[in-house]
Amino acid sequence: MLTSEQFRDWCLQLNLSEQTTILISQIRSSPPSRRVQSRRGNVSGRYPSHKMGVTIQFESHHHELAGIYEMEYDSEVLEYYDQPPKIELSYESASGRQVGVRHTPDFFVIRSEQAGWSEWKTAQELTQLAIKMPNRYQQIEPGQWRCPPGEDYAKARGLYYLVRTETEIDWELQRNLYFLEDYFRAKTESPSPLSNKQKIMGLVATQPGIRLSKLLEWELNPDEIYSLIATKQLYVDLSAADLASEPEK
Repeated sequence: MLTSEQFRDWCLQLNLSEQTTILISQIRSSPPSRRVQSRRGNVSGRYPSHKMGVTIQFESHHHELAGIYEMEYDSEVLEYYDQPPKIELSYESASGRQVGVRHTPDFFVIRSEQAGWSEWKTAQELTQLAIKMPNRYQQIEPGQWRCPPGEDYAKARGLYYLVRTETEIDWELQRNLYFLEDYFRAKTESPSPLSNKQKIMGLVATQPGIRLSKLLEWELNPDEIYSLIATKQLYVDLSAADLASEPEK
């Protein structure tokens, strides 16, 4: 998490207004505005975030938890908060009546270059909501949705508002993040002797693009290799294939 000085510098870097700086400060210092609950078809829970030092609530294993994994291990995400304070949305109903609602987004996310709210819903749910509330939820293209009143509220404060669905999730990346999680959380870069690390790094340096399966054939401890990947000393495209089951790819 950001220190007070780092947060102040970040606000200055983004040239945020005093009003927006105060708003984000309130979000950072506030507990979740509501407790999530399981609903029919969804299983809620809590994720122990190493990045945030607290547990983060999610309402669905299928998409919100995936969004948490994405934010937890994205280096561009500095902080993220579940169930931030309510915001005001104003839009015209399907019948033409002006509507004002207090809405709790799923997350508020602070990134290196921007910040804003994200709301996670299934594509099926959004399809139904767009019929009932056509001016609140709109499909941009297949798999892409927006919330104009949310965008208006955020834009007025120099922030963003995104609607996310499961269709945007990189499931290959998700599997690999889950597989590497223990290595990400390890306090030391690698428990192996320095000579093993040097040997692994040397093999990759002399054979750029070597396949993981080939590296594993050298009878090195796989934990050492995965630790180097998790600490970004070895590069692998985590979206390309499943590390655990498809090392040949």
